[in-house]
Amino acid sequence: AGAETVKRAVQLDVASRFQEALVCYQEGIDLLLQVVKATADEAKKKCYRQKISEYMTRAEDIKKHIEKEKQETFFSDGKYHKQIRIGENATGFGYEKLFHEYLTEVVSEVWVEDPYIRQVHQASSYLLYNFLRFCEMLIKGPCKVKTIHLLTSYDEGSGRSQQMTALEEIKQSLSNYGVTLNIDFSSSVHDREIRFNNGWMIKIGRGLDYFKKPQGRFSIGYCDFDLRPCQETTVDVFHTKHTKKM
Repeated sequence: AGAETVKRAVQLDVASRFQEALVCYQEGIDLLLQVVKATADEAKKKCYRQKISEYMTRAEDIKKHIEKEKQETFFSDGKYHKQIRIGENATGFGYEKLFHEYLTEVVSEVWVEDPYIRQVHQASSYLLYNFLRFCEMLIKGPCKVKTIHLLTSYDEGSGRSQQMTALEEIKQSLSNYGVTLNIDFSSSVHDREIRFNNGWMIKIGRGLDYFKKPQGRFSIGYCDFDLRPCQETTVDVFHTKHTKKM
């Protein structure tokens, strides 16, 4: 399996599909390392280690190339802004797909501002569950998030106690993974943005709630957000390195 995976990585590499190639290289290297551990033949171990070293070097080169390309895309000729348009009923825009390129390994602190992280009784709003799903994505990495700051508004009427109970449960669950959730409330918060301490800032027109309500609890897209149809919205990506120059 390891050999097949790195073979695929090489094919993608040659085709200049570098992001996909990097993923395959990383998966292949992990599989080959497992083979090395299970191999008693020292000659074979030496051969595997040599190949692994070559693949690791290439993976690092690709990672640097991707980062350089990303910088050039955003910052050449004074550019500092990238915009993504999500069409009505579009799929393939789960949180991992949308945020993965900005969640580098140095990310340890995240700020979420959204006035509607509230209970699920709202019409077509599943923001508490969406926020939980966003937190799950952060825990899975590759970033090493230690602190999440949430700024939202209080739910109205009887929904407030349910909102507080749900957020407290998320907070406690995150603490089991070594992540601190700081929650603040404001009646005047209206911006919807997410910031990472590596400088990236993402503004989504609908905040985290850009997915449509699933057709049923057992319909495709209920669990996998990549398969969930979206509402039309716009995603704007900035970097503090250049927004300060505006």
